[in-house]
Amino acid sequence: MPLSRRLLCVLPLLMACAVQAQDYPNKPIRIFVPFPAGGGTDVVARKLAEHLRQDLGQPVVVENKPGASGNIGADQVARSTPDGYTLLVTAAPFAIAPAMFKSLTFDPVKDFTPVAQLATVPLLLVTRTESPLNSVADIVAASRKAPDSLSYASFGNGSPPHLVGESMKLLTGTRMVHVPYKGGQAALPDILSGQIGFAIMDVVSMTPLVKAGRLKALAITGPQRAPSLPEVPTLSQAGVPFDTVGWHAMFGPAGMPATVTDRLNAAVAKAMATPDMRALIVNGGSIPVEPATSAAQWGRQFRSDVETWGKVARDSGATID
Repeated sequence: MPLSRRLLCVLPLLMACAVQAQDYPNKPIRIFVPFPAGGGTDVVARKLAEHLRQDLGQPVVVENKPGASGNIGADQVARSTPDGYTLLVTAAPFAIAPAMFKSLTFDPVKDFTPVAQLATVPLLLVTRTESPLNSVADIVAASRKAPDSLSYASFGNGSPPHLVGESMKLLTGTRMVHVPYKGGQAALPDILSGQIGFAIMDVVSMTPLVKAGRLKALAITGPQRAPSLPEVPTLSQAGVPFDTVGWHAMFGPAGMPATVTDRLNAAVAKAMATPDMRALIVNGGSIPVEPATSAAQWGRQFRSDVETWGKVARDSGATID
């Protein structure tokens, strides 16, 4: 077929896509959260959806699609039409997945369009208030005195807390026993009873327990202290040079029009700057993204995170059982 005729065939499709992108949004939007309802990512996504409904003028429905460390929900979004009506709000396990799952059905970099980073989400090292462990130095000393006698809890094999714990062992030359749970609440009874030495959990679910005096915070991951817990040192400040941190973020399927991506990015930035969203982030122990980043900036950061977490996984030797 001559080039001119091929262009005539393709041109209507391109024009239709352009018109559709310009009209965005004109129908309900679905946000998939690949974790159970009530978790930190879910809470942020549902509050964000309220603001997006007002800004975008369309219903924004949040659906939980948990399973396989977030991979089931992510896979569904990856297979969706890239028109901006099916989105994913997820967390750092999404960036770790390629290093932990041999049969992953999607590529987080190639099969998704980064839209916006919502917040930085550190992890918190906690123990019961009566524990003799009062610092990271105490954890290291106890582990060196009696290798494999100290256990730590995480919310799953291959999760960010698991990799932080394995990195701590690698960086300090110690040996500790990893005990995976299905979440912070599932691990709480064993932490409070002393059956578990300490836990590495998401700051969102642990901060209220620390503030209520039920748990003692020893350190927080990331390059800076959390505004809600200013007295808690970072892991690096506590003597373990580990700064990698988690996040909440929004993605769409690969191939979303730039106009749609930018519209969503602007709507998210506007929502995250409101007093109630900022309070939700800060009071939960997370850190706002200030200033807000563009979709392109977040995309570059995300690709870097995939590489960083992959290196952490390889260096630590952590695997999915």
